[in-house]
Amino acid sequence: MRLGATLAHLSVAPPRPVAEWARRLVDAGFESLWTPQIIGRGFLVPDPFVTLAVAATATEGVELGTATVQVPLHHPADLAHRILSLESVCGDRLSMGVSPGSTETDYDAFDRDHAARFRTFDQNLLRLRVLLAHGGDEHADLAPVARTTAGPPLLLGSWGAKVERAAREFDGWLASAYRRTAEEIIAAHERYRAAGGRRAIVCAVRLTGPDDLGPTGELLQRYAEAGFDDAVVLIEPGGPDPEQVRALLG
Repeated sequence: MRLGATLAHLSVAPPRPVAEWARRLVDAGFESLWTPQIIGRGFLVPDPFVTLAVAATATEGVELGTATVQVPLHHPADLAHRILSLESVCGDRLSMGVSPGSTETDYDAFDRDHAARFRTFDQNLLRLRVLLAHGGDEHADLAPVARTTAGPPLLLGSWGAKVERAAREFDGWLASAYRRTAEEIIAAHERYRAAGGRRAIVCAVRLTGPDDLGPTGELLQRYAEAGFDDAVVLIEPGGPDPEQVRALLG
């Protein structure tokens, strides 16, 4: 199982300097760098597109991804333009985790309809796929040069209810460990594999202090034994050093 890390943290402390933190994580041996889209919750998580663009210029070789972008918060043409722009910086290192989102305050910040998020996700995703694959559609000409790929891999972020859809329609599944137990995540992973799912990533394995090292090591081992392809840790301010965390998984 590969081990990645989140560039952002989820506390009221100031954001870390992205370039410096990205380089430290890569130097420690982390194989992927991720960042979420979180808005309006009383602490600053920098914009994921800005964050990953900075990380791309500060590192080489490591995968860069969103975990996740909340698709209903964006006009599909604007989101496609942002992804195409980021792809031009990151190249084939980019993976896009997408989701309907779950937190109402994020929707309030953008004056979007939280109750309609699943329907809006489905509608916007249809157009987004066309725009990424072709660089445009009948309403928007975003990338006139012929596309050679369908865009970066799209990974569905889900707590577990939509894993069968992730297996059928997406390039992978992003499981959130932030509000789910290991038992719930592993059970969902079994359903995902049974449905033919490919890449499975468990995200936001949180460490808030040095005492979390032992339990996190055991947790990562459980996910590895369950068959996850990747785990992504979230090291909060005051948490262990990245080098200590990376050493948990040989």
